[in-house]
Amino acid sequence: MIFFPQYIEHTLLKPEATKADIEKLCAEAEQYEFYGVCINPCYISLAKRRLASSTVKVISVVGFPLGATFTEIKSRETQLAIDSGADEIDMVMNIADFKSGEYEKVQKEIAVVVNAAGEKPVKVIIETALLTREEKQKACKIVIAGGAAFVKTSTGFSSHGAVIADIELIKSMVRGSGVGIKAAGGIRDRATIEAMINAGADRIGTSAGVRIMAEDA
Repeated sequence: MIFFPQYIEHTLLKPEATKADIEKLCAEAEQYEFYGVCINPCYISLAKRRLASSTVKVISVVGFPLGATFTEIKSRETQLAIDSGADEIDMVMNIADFKSGEYEKVQKEIAVVVNAAGEKPVKVIIETALLTREEKQKACKIVIAGGAAFVKTSTGFSSHGAVIADIELIKSMVRGSGVGIKAAGGIRDRATIEAMINAGADRIGTSAGVRIMAEDA
């Protein structure tokens, strides 16, 4: 039996999320012993204060959800997030540049964000819903070359999120590299979490963690 709460990044990235919503998210993460909370940058300080006496990590996003801003903005956003207390960074790859074949530019941008994060892990969201199989393979190579710690499947804002076939494909590409996999988007039940972990996911991003935990109640 997998003890999956420690895989879960309890997520709330909706633009209308309030301070009260974030307080509740943090309390739930503590209660269920989730790995971390994944939140928008404006709430990093709040979450860090709320979770100061716990082991729950604070994860925040950069270039979210489109990935289409300037590299300099992503770098500065990363620095500000770390200064505010973020333990990990989930950045969105510049999907437009990637789809245009600007692979070196995309890799350099990842490296810039990794450098800005210092010792804090960076996950790169490649938005699998928008990529072909070959593009997913290429994106994994770029993430590895850019020095990031994880490939992340999805923002949760595209046509679909993580699927098992993509986790298996990503696993085949990152095996032996030390790069992990975060499955995110559309994960709403225990069976799906266990399938994702069995396929190779090291982290699970979901907003349904509490409901999933209630499956055992």
